[in-house]
Formats: sequence, C-alpha cells, structure tokens
Amino acid sequence: MVEVLLIAIKELQVNNQIRDSELRVIDENGEQIGVMSVEKAMKIAESKNLDLVKIAPMVNPPVCRIMDYGKYRFEQSKREKEARKKQHIVEIKEVRIGLNTDIGDFNTKVRHAARFLGSGDKVKVSIRFRGRELGHPEIGYEVMKRFAEACSEFGNVERPAKMEGRHMMMFLGPKPPAK
Repeated sequence: MVEVLLIAIKELQVNNQIRDSELRVIDENGEQIGVMSVEKAMKIAESKNLDLVKIAPMVNPPVCRIMDYGKYRFEQSKREKEARKKQHIVEIKEVRIGLNTDIGDFNTKVRHAARFLGSGDKVKVSIRFRGRELGHPEIGYEVMKRFAEACSEFGNVERPAKMEGRHMMMFLGPKPPAK
C-alpha cells in the first residue's frame, strides 16, 4: 500500500469522505468525547444535526470535530476577504531625472517622489547617461545624493545609487509611520 501525504489540504474531509477506522472526536463546544469508530461518531453528529469534519489527519488517531461545516466555510471565506481588503500592494513608481536637470524640474520630481512615498509606494530613481556623460558617473552620484536628501523626510534609501550599464538607479522606500 502506497501512502500519499498531502502538503496543503484545501478541502477538509467531511462525513462520508472519512475512511479511517478510529477517530478522536471533539464535540461542538470543543470538549473531547474520546476515541471511537467512524460509525459511532457519525451517529453522534447526525443526532445533533451537524457534520463530522476531519481537522487533523496526520496524527494517530486522526482528530475529527463535530461542527456546522457550511457555517465554518462561510466564516473562513469572510475572514479571507477581510484579510485581502486590509492588505496594501506596494508598487514601484519610477522617477527619471537627468544629469543636467534644472532646479525647478528637480523640485517637481522630488514632489512626485514625495507623493508616491506618502501613499506607501516605493520609488525607483533613475538617471540615463548619454554619450560623454558616461565618463562622469560621479556627477550622477551627486545628483542622486541631492535627490535622496531632498526626499529624506518622506522616505529612506533602500538601495543606494548604483551604475547598471548606461543607467544609474537608486530605490527609496516609505518611512514607517511614527508611533
């Protein structure tokens, strides 16, 4: 006989799906009834007009609980929806600046980055080097340093400026909320 172990069981075994000979049974109040056969446990569940649900299949003997399975599934789906509603997906927004970006445009880019960081998104700041600019990456590092200082009250530098081919990139993350 080949034993198959399931890593993640999406659906629990209910009522007639349970094929074990002996079960440890817990009633609807959470109190342990004891170890008994499947038939006896099913009769107890049917007399209370509830379902027999296998909640711990890997232990010996498996643990089953007497509960209203439909109500359990409904509450579980409600909890999952609530958890999805509360989670915030962090996006990466990009701000492109040039080596010779003037102060007005530079401040506009800083305001954009501050808005992105304020809404909880990460910001990727990039500079594209063209032609002879590639010979002077130190100017790019200075511009990135200035940008990071201008955004320091809204976010922290997660990854400092780094050259990758013709581009220099730096990542900023939002500051954690003050307690």
